[in-house]
This record gives sequence, C-alpha cells and structure tokens, in this order.
Amino acid sequence: MNDSRRADDEWPFESPQNLAVITLDRIMDGSNPVLYVTHDLDDGGWQFLDGGDVTEENAMIVALSQVAEHDPSIRQLADLPVGWYAFRESPGHPWERSQQTQ
Repeated sequence: MNDSRRADDEWPFESPQNLAVITLDRIMDGSNPVLYVTHDLDDGGWQFLDGGDVTEENAMIVALSQVAEHDPSIRQLADLPVGWYAFRESPGHPWERSQQTQ
C-alpha cells in the first residue's frame, strides 16, 4: 500500500523531504497520534506534537518524510502558512487551522 501511495502522490510540501522537524518519541513509536502541528513563524520550522507536555528527553528530530510516512494525514497540512498551527481532536477528526499570535 505504501508503494501505491507514493506512486499516486507527489511530495506536497514546499519543504524538502529531508527537512529536519521536531516530533516526539511517543508519536514515532505509535503510542500517541499527531494532534498539533506548527509551522513556526521565527524559523519556518515544523513541529508535529500530540498536545501533551514536551521535554527535551522525549523530543526527536526526524526528517519531514518520516512523519509524513508515519501519519499520511499531515500531507493535508502541506500548505499551512508559516506562522500558523493546526490541531485536531483525534485522528478521525478534521484538521482546524489558526494563525499564531505573537
């Protein structure tokens, strides 16, 4: 199934597939879903979080493509502008978007 998805979809992000992004070990190990995504205003970086507390110990830096492969629904956020964030209640709910405040 992964092969057919790759064949059908072009890379949707303007950022390269190997862009370093921030996520959490508990997301990448499948314990928690991505529920909160930021496209940071200060540096244009991406963060893929679960809405819980973040510590240095559970933060991870991975390639954007790894997160997109782990949770294909984040491809829907490829056009999220710098300075915006997206959130959802659970993986079955739609993403909502909002502009970050200073």
